[in-house]
Amino acid sequence: MSAKILVVDDDPDILEAIGIVLEAHGYDVITARDGMEGLEKLKEERPDLMILDLLMPKMDGFEVCKALKDPRREKYAHIPIIILSSVKETASRRRYELETGVQLDVDDYAEKPIDPVVLLDRVGKILKKIGKA
Repeated sequence: MSAKILVVDDDPDILEAIGIVLEAHGYDVITARDGMEGLEKLKEERPDLMILDLLMPKMDGFEVCKALKDPRREKYAHIPIIILSSVKETASRRRYELETGVQLDVDDYAEKPIDPVVLLDRVGKILKKIGKA
């Protein structure tokens, strides 16, 4: 059984490119175009991993990370998250800490554009760590 990966990004080109790369390597890919849709798909699909953009309309990636800290969503808290953003990691972590008072608790952080080989390597490492590879 292949790992199920939820990709949340408002850029259709990014969704398509990441989807193609991941599906070509046997992963089952679900997509969402904003954080609200991402949380819905998280509930419906129960993915093994989420790749999350930070800057999106309606509900951004920061808000998704905050929402996952809510005790009502505790059953999804174990799902690993890779942040994939054009924002530098240090700036993102600082903004999240200022807004929430806690550190951005994600499993990996990659800046766009990401090389497909690097993306696959990072996805593979996390899935191996949780026993889904």
